[in-house]
Parts: sequence; C-alpha cells; structure tokens
Amino acid sequence: MGLRETLLDIKSEAESRLHEANADIEALRIQYLGKKGELTAVLRGMGQLSPEERPAVGALANEVRASIEGEIAKMKAEREEKLRELKLSAEKIDVTMPSVLPPVGKRHPLAQVQRDLENIFLGMGFSIVEGPEVELDFYNFQALNMPEGHPARDTQDTFYITDNILLRSQTSSVQIRTMEKKKPPIRIISPGRVYRSDNEDATHSPVFHQCEGLVVDRGITMGDLRGTLLILARELFGPETKIRFRPHHFPYTEPSAELDVSCFECGGKGCRLCKGEGWIEILGCGMVHPNVLLGCGVDPEEFSGFAFGVGIERIAMLKYHIDDMRLLYENDMRFLAQF
Repeated sequence: MGLRETLLDIKSEAESRLHEANADIEALRIQYLGKKGELTAVLRGMGQLSPEERPAVGALANEVRASIEGEIAKMKAEREEKLRELKLSAEKIDVTMPSVLPPVGKRHPLAQVQRDLENIFLGMGFSIVEGPEVELDFYNFQALNMPEGHPARDTQDTFYITDNILLRSQTSSVQIRTMEKKKPPIRIISPGRVYRSDNEDATHSPVFHQCEGLVVDRGITMGDLRGTLLILARELFGPETKIRFRPHHFPYTEPSAELDVSCFECGGKGCRLCKGEGWIEILGCGMVHPNVLLGCGVDPEEFSGFAFGVGIERIAMLKYHIDDMRLLYENDMRFLAQF
C-alpha cells in the first residue's frame, strides 16, 4: 500500500473512531497526531519518495492533519455544549414551586417597646438624645439635687468605679447634659441602659433599661405633664386607658407623683394582673425642681418644666404578660419566638 492510501485510511479511521459514543478524544489525538502517532510515522517515510511525489503526498498529509484536527475540535465543542446543557438542566429553577424562606429574626421585646416609646414621643415633637453610660457623680446625682450624703443615694445601689465615676443609675443625667448645652424650649426623651447593684430576681436586674423625658419652656404646668402621659398611656395600652397621679417624692421634681394606669386586662374591675386594685403603676414623674433648673443655668422664674421616667422592662412585662424579668435576658429562642 502506498503512502497516499495509508494517509486516506488514517483519515477515515480517525474520523470514524472520533464519532464513537465513548471515544477518548485526547487519546485519539495522541494516537494519530502525536509525536509518535500514526500520521507522524507515515510522514517519516516520505524520504523514500521521489522528488516528484513528495509535494503531492505532503499536501495530502497536511489535508489529513487539518481534517483530523478539525474533527477533534468539532467533537470537543459538541461535548462541551452537551455538558453545558446538562449543567443548566440540573441547575434549572422551577419558579412556580413554593420557595423555602430562610428564618427571619424579630426585634427583641425590649427593643420593640423602646421603638414604640420613641415613635410615640417623636409623634409629639420630642427629640431622642443619648448620653454616656459611664457617668460622673455630678451628672448622676449632684446636678439632680442629690448632693453627697443625700439619703436618696442609698436607695440607688450604685456601681462606683472611682469616687467620682460610676455606671449611671438613671438616664436623668442625659437631661442635665442637655440643659447645659441647649437653652429652652427643650423637649427630649433619653432611652438607654442603666445599672444598679440589685440582686437578680423576677422583678430586679443589675442591668435594665429606662426611657426618661424632659420638657422645659415658659408656662409648663402639671396639666401639660398629665396630657402628655395620657397620650402615652393610651398609645401603649389602648384608647380607653385612664390615668391617675399619686403623690410621691423625688429629689429632682417638686411636686412629684407616681402614675398609675387603669388595668388594660380587666378595665379597672380588678384581676390577677392588677392584684385586684384596677390600677397599675407604670412610672414616676413631676415638675422639675427649681434647684435642678438653676444648676443648669435655667431661670426657674422664667421657665418651668416636667420630667418622667419609665422602665422599659416594666412596660414589656405588662404588655406581653411576662412574669419574670430574667426571661428577657436569657436569649432562649423558645421564649423570644413568641413575640
């Protein structure tokens, strides 16, 4: 058999084997076109040809090589396309099927109550002001009409860092800082964490949250305080809620009062939640003491104001019927998922 016939046989055989279903394309490429391949072996025998035959056989050899290379490229492209189609088919998404939604978190009950309080007071024109949790004795006590030796300090159970630095026991310190920087009219709330050295039980914690409010302007009266707190109570507990003041004493307000709301469970008839009284205590309040105004550079003869402070944990426990404050801090998802 001559070289021409051998070349044509190699071409026919290579193309035939490349079209087999399970053909190893790379192995066939090496077999026919590699350095030790069949086509290369044939070309080494061209030295036996006459000068007249070599150009024609060389041209045919190039055609065979080009044909086999083209077929290899074609078969590779077809296989890659099939693999791509299979991959796309496997990754196909049926948009008509119900989706599997990932779990979405919710606000913690305390965060939700704080957000509710902020929205209520923002709606009444208040601003939200924050302050440091590590505070000076002056802002936490002295400027609030509680100098050294005042008996009210003993009831605070304060965490002292030094003789003059402490963890704030109330957010009233933010009110003092605000009055120092800003002159009336002032209308703010100051929510945040506070710290007291209380033993942990169902109603006490060494770390808890308060939201305190302050209004200072000309002509502010107890009537303004009552109207503000009535709106707060009805927004929190329902439009039929009633409020009442009970006389109390706070060093930084005069007169001072405790605010009760009519029980939102029984409507004031008496139940387990209100302990049969029909009323529930929710916060302390009063008119800002003149000494506090004077200490902040505000003339009590020209300006007056009111202040109040509500425990966020207390509101959350009432609103969500929680009977143990410690549940709010344990991060037990079985508990938190209820809200």
